[in-house]
Amino acid sequence: MHRLLIALLSAFDALIAAAVGLAVALATLTVLWVAGIGAPEWSALWPVTAGVWQLGHLVPFTIHLSAEYLAVTGIPDGAASIALSLAPLAFACFTAYRGVRSGIRAGRSGAWITGVAGAAVAFAVVAAVVGLTSRTPVAVASLWQAVLLPTLVFLLPCLAGAVGAAWRSDSGVIGRLRELIDDLPGLWPEVPALALRGAGIVLTAVTGIGALGVIAALLLRGDEVIALYQAANLDATGVIVVSLAQLAYLPTLIVWALSFIAGPGFAVGTATAVSPAGTQLGVVPGIPVLGLLPESVSPWLLLLVLLPIGAGVLAGWMLRGQMPRPGDVGAGEPAVRGASTSWRREDYGVRAGVAVGVAVLSAAGAALAAWAASGAFGPGRLALVGPHPGAVALAVGVEVLIGVGILLLTPEGEGGTDRGRLAGGTPGATGVKTTSSVEADRAAAQVDRAVTSDDDTAGEDDIDTAPIDPGFLDGPDEIRP
Repeated sequence: MHRLLIALLSAFDALIAAAVGLAVALATLTVLWVAGIGAPEWSALWPVTAGVWQLGHLVPFTIHLSAEYLAVTGIPDGAASIALSLAPLAFACFTAYRGVRSGIRAGRSGAWITGVAGAAVAFAVVAAVVGLTSRTPVAVASLWQAVLLPTLVFLLPCLAGAVGAAWRSDSGVIGRLRELIDDLPGLWPEVPALALRGAGIVLTAVTGIGALGVIAALLLRGDEVIALYQAANLDATGVIVVSLAQLAYLPTLIVWALSFIAGPGFAVGTATAVSPAGTQLGVVPGIPVLGLLPESVSPWLLLLVLLPIGAGVLAGWMLRGQMPRPGDVGAGEPAVRGASTSWRREDYGVRAGVAVGVAVLSAAGAALAAWAASGAFGPGRLALVGPHPGAVALAVGVEVLIGVGILLLTPEGEGGTDRGRLAGGTPGATGVKTTSSVEADRAAAQVDRAVTSDDDTAGEDDIDTAPIDPGFLDGPDEIRP
């Protein structure tokens, strides 16, 4: 496909991703405006729409309240400027998903750099137009952040998708990087792919665990949420507005639940903490979803840290069938079944490298999620809300390392029951070629060639065989009755 066409299609893909996010915010606010106020004023509706979209893409805002509004509402003058940077991550998740899909298409097209560049430029242009046309004195955002941060939310997943799709076929930068990895000795070239695969399994599992944590909190403390709705004395339009806003923050709440389960917990203001070890809350805003916060915790909740360890165990179990086993020998040496059931130092090194790689990548992913799910949500104490990225990364990394290490570093018996053997009888059945599987393939090919040769020989013997003498079946004269 022509490079210009690839760039145009990728740019169109990025425009769709940005337009869908803006359209969802604009349509929702328009309906609510008409239902609650009347005819919409587009001069006010567009800045609000753009602000919601930008905040959802991690752009921080400073809200400046007028003196008249402070006098009417009784808000102290010290709260005239409010920092707002806690992102409703539903918008960022959608943009990242579209970025991955766009990157995969660019990677399969054969010109992934052109495709990714075209998509990034298009998304940056949209972000710049939104930032320039929505500036108001009430909600102020830095223009460079309004352009850079939404672009990065789309660009980084797009780049990851493109590299993943072009890994085996690209002959440029990715191809040279692949060759460098392939030149590593022994089975070490398999380590990066296994570590990425294991980290993907872990991050998917812990995200599911966080979602289950939110559901469990909703089941246990749903009454508090309803009570806060009733205390707010909202009309139907207000209930819909608050519910949709909380729905946009659902991915943020999942990250908070993950941080709670992993151990570090999160904060809802300075000098506060919500963790399995203890809860210390001050005055909490009357937002209904904050009714899910536990007022006190049981020491038994510390056992929740076993869940991230279990995610590591799951990843280790799924990777174990693709790992070198006792008896797998160095490259170029034939593997002999049963020749050795004890592990060599190299086997432990490869497995330890995979376990550490899975733990580090999982910790990095958890830290990124914690950073995106934290920020400021109001004046004063609410300037610090959410989990601490460093603490979450340390906890998740250690817990995952324990779980993965248990499965990968435990010696297998000669009659091991790893997934690879169960799936196909050979380690390579799960998609990764180990040394023994390569040698097994070679041995099987030699056997096939030998059988074919025997068949051909047998055919020639049949042709050369003389006709059978009819008297042969009568046997020798001395054994006749």
